[in-house]
Amino acid sequence: MSDKYERLLDYLSQSDTRVTAAELAEHLGVTTRSVRSYVTAAKAAAHPLSIISSSTNGYRLNREAYATFASGGRGHEGETPRDRVHHLVRRLTDAPGGLDIHDLADSLYVSESTIETDLRKVKALGEDAGLTLSRQGSIVTLTGSEAEYRRVLSKIFRRESAQGFLELETVQKEFVSEDLGVFKTRLIAMLDSQGYFVNEYGVNSVLLHVAIAVDRVIRRPNSPPSTATDAASQPDAPVTAALSELTLDHFGVQLDRTDIEYLAKLLTTRVITPGQNEPVQSVVDNYVVPEHLDTVRRVVAQVGEEYLLDLDDEAFMVRFALHVGNLIARAQDNSYSRNPLVRSIKTSYPMIYDVAVFMASQIQREKSITINDDEISYIAMHIGSHLERQSRSEERLTVAIVSPGYYDMHDILRQHIEKALGDEVSIEVVVTRTDVNWSEFVTDLVLTTIAVKGAADNVVVIQPFLTEGDVENIRRAISKLRRHRRRIRIKDDLLLYFDEALFLRNEQADSEAAMIRKLGDLMLERGIIDESYITGAIEREALSSTAFTESIAVPHAMAMSATRTSIAIAVNETAMPWGENRVNVIALIAFSSSGRASFQNVFDQFVEVFADRADVLELIRRSTGFTEFIEELVRVIDK
Repeated sequence: MSDKYERLLDYLSQSDTRVTAAELAEHLGVTTRSVRSYVTAAKAAAHPLSIISSSTNGYRLNREAYATFASGGRGHEGETPRDRVHHLVRRLTDAPGGLDIHDLADSLYVSESTIETDLRKVKALGEDAGLTLSRQGSIVTLTGSEAEYRRVLSKIFRRESAQGFLELETVQKEFVSEDLGVFKTRLIAMLDSQGYFVNEYGVNSVLLHVAIAVDRVIRRPNSPPSTATDAASQPDAPVTAALSELTLDHFGVQLDRTDIEYLAKLLTTRVITPGQNEPVQSVVDNYVVPEHLDTVRRVVAQVGEEYLLDLDDEAFMVRFALHVGNLIARAQDNSYSRNPLVRSIKTSYPMIYDVAVFMASQIQREKSITINDDEISYIAMHIGSHLERQSRSEERLTVAIVSPGYYDMHDILRQHIEKALGDEVSIEVVVTRTDVNWSEFVTDLVLTTIAVKGAADNVVVIQPFLTEGDVENIRRAISKLRRHRRRIRIKDDLLLYFDEALFLRNEQADSEAAMIRKLGDLMLERGIIDESYITGAIEREALSSTAFTESIAVPHAMAMSATRTSIAIAVNETAMPWGENRVNVIALIAFSSSGRASFQNVFDQFVEVFADRADVLELIRRSTGFTEFIEELVRVIDK
């Protein structure tokens, strides 16, 4: 129940409007009756906070109350099932002689049967970390090595951060009394002074390990060291020495050499990259493993061939080679870096994410490692930041200003607009008369200080003295215009790729692979793809789910071997499981080599069209056949 209502809360947190029980049931794969049970359980867990408001129109999250609830602002310790389990793990790792079940039940204000249920969950968590839960009479014991104790403590906090950033305040409250935020500031300053780039997304995870190490030394000072560091992967001596000095100074605790080396290794493989402010060749000479750079060069060449995407930049490849070295070390230790931006990267930049999947597949095949979604997202961030630096900003929109003459007010207005929006607009003409023929304007936007009856969509009324509100209104108009242009382009492209023979309605399958096979067979029968493309699409799906939004999955192979670019699509009223999501629309896309140039635009914009859940549900409802689907798709695109 706990996991279900947490998924329910997570879904509600992503919506600004009320969500119906039916939509929640579809997302969770349960009945509406179960949804009501989960809502009741969530409300009970948060009491007296009112985190969910209910009405006949559905459910809405009360964000302020939910934020208080999520940050731990509720009753006594161990109030929710998950809290109790974590509390039990914490106490059992501190008690090598075991704890009495009766005392545990009394201290947590629950029945002994509830404790028995919680202990089964503790057993599963412990076994994952290598620990053994045993019982003799009413005494229960969690036994294992110090390293395994620390591993399970780290695991329960990583589970809490699965949907976002690990919060230092929570870690500090549980493990240490000294300010972790101050320690983090001092740690980053130390790393910066030694010439390292710092990955802020990974710092808090390492700080969790620091806090656990300090806490365990204080609570169990005679315990053996937690783990050993491979001689072949010793961290940099300056980092090790500085970290030892910093932890002693800040926490007043002298960590064992093995602990310090382990923490330094975590820093060097998860958080820091050397060579800040150094020339590229110096980084190559001093830090890059030649074998890793050779791998990156081969993968970049393959990306160029398959996607026509130019990543052949020495600085990018050198930095990425450093990342690959750390990635290999993490994968070999089965200790991946969590990335809280996985979902947003997949949804907002599906094309970049797909290139990252392709690069990850090549690296893991060559290095015999496994790369998960979190690590793929970090690869996508490397690619995206490089493309962002490389790309030019979108072409500026042309603007006409209408500002009736009064001294030099029109000149002042123009200067203010150029200062605030000069990177986005090009002012082509300034009209200082009141008798304006609005139909003669040929610019993208018209900014006017006088009201216009029946103004077109590209006319924005502003104040003679530009305000912040005016600037925001202009930016919204720019964004709307650009989005409209993108959607016109995608409509023209998309409609070329659909075929009534490749359209399925309310067609279910037992698995992702079975649905890919079902859609692929339609293309196979028409000579659009061969058997290897279907196999390739199934293999691609196994690497990372193609459910880029909550509504749609876009399976595809990484080879562009189709005879023509086509989309086979299933539109279903009942959602099916797809990875960790449930989707109503499954679109198998097959690209031909001649369609490479349009790949990025079609792929990104197709996912964007299906990003709005309300639009998708309306499209599903109205798409009773292929003709209706195309009409509704055009309506959504033109919206």
